Amino acid sequence: MKTLMYHYVRKSQKKFPFFRYLEVENFCKQLEYFQKEFGFVSFDDFMELCENVKYFEKIRGKVLLTFDDGFKDHYDFVLPELLKRGLFACFFVSTGVYERHKALDVHRIHHLLGLTGGGELMPQVYKILDKSMLESQEIDKFTGKIYTQQDNDTSTLEFKKLFNYFIKYEFREYLLDELVKVFSSDEEIFNGLYMNEEELCTLVDEGMIVGSHSKSHFVFSKLGEKEQSLEIKDSFDFLEKLLGRLKVKIFCYPYGGFHTFTAFTERFLSEFGVTFSFNVQSKDTSLLDLQNRPQALPRYDCNEFAFGKSN
Repeated sequence: MKTLMYHYVRKSQKKFPFFRYLEVENFCKQLEYFQKEFGFVSFDDFMELCENVKYFEKIRGKVLLTFDDGFKDHYDFVLPELLKRGLFACFFVSTGVYERHKALDVHRIHHLLGLTGGGELMPQVYKILDKSMLESQEIDKFTGKIYTQQDNDTSTLEFKKLFNYFIKYEFREYLLDELVKVFSSDEEIFNGLYMNEEELCTLVDEGMIVGSHSKSHFVFSKLGEKEQSLEIKDSFDFLEKLLGRLKVKIFCYPYGGFHTFTAFTERFLSEFGVTFSFNVQSKDTSLLDLQNRPQALPRYDCNEFAFGKSN
């Protein structure tokens, strides 16, 4: 089984010349390619798999579609194409955005990079960044292990590494607040970026599954055990309050990669009743994966297949 991961799927916006996204037309071409080459996991298939992993043998070669971050793109562009083709997908949402009514830091990073590119941002970062704001052990841990499959320019790569991994979380929001003041506004970023609560309910009504992408989209391996458990518990509590009793609990790790979570994370997810959790690893899911590490299932980035390259 090939699990595919998508983020932004949209049409071109001149205002964001550096934004990385999958063009809707290419998304449709990729769906057609997958249908021809592999076929898709259906809702019924997925629910059977959740009940009995040996059902895997019936869907071994098929594609499971997953979409991260709860973007309005997924409601405006993805859902209509799925419904048109009778397809099923899982959507993973970071629920904290609905409580704070402010874009998550990770998405403010995307917005700033899409708007100006790393070349304009980094000089401004150096004006406000102090070495005391960095986590030296995180630099050692993640150097050479992140963004290895992305073709970012040097400044963009440096900006993403700094804000997603190297800057202490206690300083990250403040630093982004200062950058947003220079280049944009939080109101502009938040408005239109995410699905609203009614649209999340519509996904479920249309036969999709909504799962947790944590509450705050932090790198779990940078959090203590109590913080990790609250990120998971609070997110599922929100989803159950909004959507009612979930048909199945599924989760995907922010950022992904085995360096982004811990043995405790996997153990807690299992104890909390989560059936499957998704990682980022470029390989097919095997029966052994489902049996031995159901809380760390592999996913491909869509850009690894025909028509999936970001604009």
